[in-house]
Amino acid sequence: MGFGARFLALVVLGVPGGAAALDLQLTNIYALNRPASLEYDPAFCGLWIANEGPEAILVTLDGLELRRVSSDLFRIKAIALEGNDLIVADGGGRFQRISKNGEALAEPFRIEGDWADTEGMVVDDEGVIITVEDDPEYLTWMAPDGDILRRINTMTLEPPLSEAQGIARDARTGHLLIVDDFEGSNSLYEFDAEGALLNTVSLLPYGIDPEGIAIRPGSNEMFIAFDQGASIASFTYVPTLPEGAEALRPGADCMMF
Repeated sequence: MGFGARFLALVVLGVPGGAAALDLQLTNIYALNRPASLEYDPAFCGLWIANEGPEAILVTLDGLELRRVSSDLFRIKAIALEGNDLIVADGGGRFQRISKNGEALAEPFRIEGDWADTEGMVVDDEGVIITVEDDPEYLTWMAPDGDILRRINTMTLEPPLSEAQGIARDARTGHLLIVDDFEGSNSLYEFDAEGALLNTVSLLPYGIDPEGIAIRPGSNEMFIAFDQGASIASFTYVPTLPEGAEALRPGADCMMF
């Protein structure tokens, strides 16, 4: 894609008063075929990747494949860690819990209302599943059994989030980071734990059509998958914090690199 390993600051499109701006700097980029939904796994120091096929793959941070898993769903469109296991979604309203070896832990279940074009998801510290959906456009909090707890219509945001694809959560702050693909704004959106929009930044300097995002808080890293060019970019990452707040300390992490 020609971006090399340049160190570039993101262009800030919106920063509310009294807050320090979200900051990323590009550190690396490598090719990977059709990356989509991402999840960082500290147990393997690697990335789980869903690419809308029947399997999800686990790769090292440099893109070396470690394993593949499948589910009873017809495809895996989104993937997230849930404790020591995985939860996957097919993008049509069905979800399933599987082990990291691909063993089905339970039968698939459906979201309340039966339909959700789930593009990405995370699970918070209380077990709530947080998803981003396209057509219609929602940020959804749901109980472990699929009951909807609350929803935000992301088209009501300013700027609107029209093509949300991937979501990551920083457990240190509870902040949610969501990528909007090229049919939308090709941008990164940052929300607080309650879903209030904090910042929006352009990803155009780094790639076209962002599809997935993951955070490695133990090293203040962020990974973003781009569909055009089939690549994953890594960044150093500092979240939006209140004015005068101390920088976050890195969290617990793996010992591998």
